[in-house]
Amino acid sequence: MLSRRELLRHGGAVAGLGLGLTAMNRASAVGAGDYKALVCIFLYGGNDHYNTVLATDEASWSAYSAERGDVVGGIALAPPGTQAKGSGSLHQRLGGVLPITPATPQAGRSFALHPSIASLQTLFNRQRLAIVANVGNLLGPTVKSDYDNSTAMRPSKLGSHNDQQSVWQSGGAEGTTRGWGGHFMDGQIGANTQSMFSAISVNGNAVWLPGKQTRAYQLAPSGPVRVGLDDGTVYGSAEVLRRMRGIMTTTRDNRLIEREHAAVSQRSYAAVDVLGGIYPGVTAGPWGSRSDPLTDPLLQYRDPATKADLYNPLAHQLQAVARTMAVRGTLGMGRQVFFVGLGGWDTHDTMQDRHAPLLAQLAHAMQYFDDTLGAMGLDDSVTTFTMSEFGRALTSNGDGCDHGWGSHHFVMGGAVKGGDIYGRFPTYSGTDGQGHFLSDDLLDSGQLLPAQSADQYAATLGSWLGVADSELDLILPNLSRWGSKRNLGFV
Repeated sequence: MLSRRELLRHGGAVAGLGLGLTAMNRASAVGAGDYKALVCIFLYGGNDHYNTVLATDEASWSAYSAERGDVVGGIALAPPGTQAKGSGSLHQRLGGVLPITPATPQAGRSFALHPSIASLQTLFNRQRLAIVANVGNLLGPTVKSDYDNSTAMRPSKLGSHNDQQSVWQSGGAEGTTRGWGGHFMDGQIGANTQSMFSAISVNGNAVWLPGKQTRAYQLAPSGPVRVGLDDGTVYGSAEVLRRMRGIMTTTRDNRLIEREHAAVSQRSYAAVDVLGGIYPGVTAGPWGSRSDPLTDPLLQYRDPATKADLYNPLAHQLQAVARTMAVRGTLGMGRQVFFVGLGGWDTHDTMQDRHAPLLAQLAHAMQYFDDTLGAMGLDDSVTTFTMSEFGRALTSNGDGCDHGWGSHHFVMGGAVKGGDIYGRFPTYSGTDGQGHFLSDDLLDSGQLLPAQSADQYAATLGSWLGVADSELDLILPNLSRWGSKRNLGFV
C-alpha cells in the first residue's frame, strides 16, 4: 500500500491531496500526442469459440455438425446461406452463420462468424478487426503426441475457472497479485503525469492491472466512486462527510491494518479530488445521448431471441473508458490500460438460448466503442482485445458444452492489421470410434490443443504499447520458449 509520501509522489497530488487544473493543464502535452491504450474485454466463464468463429469447409462442417447435433435439438448453428425462420429454435430463427474471407487464404478452408455478431463481421471486412486463432495457456510449444505421452510440459489446473482467469491475466494461478497489464505500465508510467490513472478497471478487482509500481484504480460505469453524495454531503451534512474523511484517512495506533486502510482511503480521495472535477458528463461527448444509461439507445443491444432493445452493461463500462480517455490530455496521460468484463459464458446447458445474447452484447459493445473512439479521434490510438479463461469442448453434452482449452479471440482498432486470421486455425476431424479425435489439434471431447500461447498474444500487444523485448521476457517468463515466433503480427 502507498505511504503518504509515495501517494504524493506517484499520484502527483499536492496541496492536501488536490491538484489544481492549472497544474494539470501545464502537463497536458504529455498525453495529447503519442497516446496509446490497451482495453481488455474479459469474457468470464469460458467462451465457446466453436460457435463464435467457425470453419465452414465441407470437412470441418461435417465434423462440427456430427458432434453438435442440429439447429433444432442440438447446439450446432445453421450453415452459411440458411434463411432465418420466423419460428422454431433460436438457431433456426437466427439463420445461417456469416461468411468471412481472411486476407490470407488458408488452402481448402472457409470461415464464418456467429449470426448474432454481424457488426463484428462488418468490422472484420473493414479491416478494423482481426481474429487470433486457438490461443491458450501454454508453458511452451506442445504437440498432441507429447501431450498424450505426458512428455510435454502441462499447465496446471486447466479446468479451473478462477485459476485460468488468473493465469490469463497474470501468468500465475489464483492468488497471484500482479498482472501483465500492470507490469506493462511499470515501464511506461513515466509517460503519465497522473500515474494513479495508469491502470483502470470498470469491472471490479482484476489481477491483470496491478504491477510492481502500478496500482489499479476502480471506476464505476457511472464514473468516479465517491464517499457521500455528489453534492459533498452525508446525511445532508458537509461536516459529517468532512469528519468521515478524517477518520478514514488517519490512524490512531499505527497498526498495520489501520495504516493500509488509511493509505487506500487517501488514494481514493485523491483520485476523486483530481478526476471528479473534470470527468465529462454522460452527454458531453459522442459516448452518450441520454443521461440515463438504461434508456440511452447507444447503450442498447438487440436481443436475438426477443428482438427487444435491452441495456448493455458491457457498453456502459466502455462508455466510462471513453469518458476517462476524453480527459487524458488534462491528466497528462501518455499510456493507459483499461479492464472491462462480461460474465455468463459458462454454457454447460441451455446454450442455444444463452450464447447468442452474450455474443450480441459483445458485438454491440465493440461496435459502439469503435464508433465512439472514431468520433473522438482515438481510433488509431486504442487497441481493444478479448480474453477468456478457456474455450469449450467440441462435443455436446446435450444442450451445452463443457470446459475446453484453446480458444479464438478478437482484436480491434486502427493499429490492428484487420480482416485476417492470425495463427494456425485448428483442423477438425471425426473420432477413432473410441472417443479419440484423429486431428492433432483436438484432444478428448474436442478440446483445442492451443497452437498459439497467451504469452505470444500478450507480447504482441505489449510490443505495440511500447514495452521493450527485454522487459517482455521478464514479464512473460515462458515467452523465450517461442523463439522468433514471439510476436503474432496482428498489430
